Amino acid sequence: MNLVFLNRQRAIRLNTAWLRKAAALALPRCLELSDDGQFALKALPEIVVAIVSDKVSARVHLEFMDIEGPTDVITFEHGEIVVSAETARDYAARYEHPVEHELALYTIHGLLHLNGYDDLAAAPAARMRRVQNQVLREVLKLLPPL
Repeated sequence: MNLVFLNRQRAIRLNTAWLRKAAALALPRCLELSDDGQFALKALPEIVVAIVSDKVSARVHLEFMDIEGPTDVITFEHGEIVVSAETARDYAARYEHPVEHELALYTIHGLLHLNGYDDLAAAPAARMRRVQNQVLREVLKLLPPL
């Protein structure tokens, strides 16, 4: 499976090499995890993670989900994951960790969505949060600190 990681924004300086490594480490783990038992992620020939601005995130959010305003991550079943750098920066500041950690979490979140996890109801959302946080902890142990 090909994993493409694109930085399409200029507002936030990012360590894209670190982010690419984080995504590459998260992918095999996420391939093993399916909440619906379908393992749809395995069938995708390519995953594209696009880091965008809040402006682009808001446009995609409105166009495809009919919801106004930017969001952290939007996942398309064909394998595209759109994440907002500015939203990540704001949450990273709130939780006092690097923006790259937040973007890695968003990438993992998107990968899990592609593999059958859903966060629309409380119980599945809580399960998804536990799994994504565990995967992030595993990935962070394998990477150099920022």
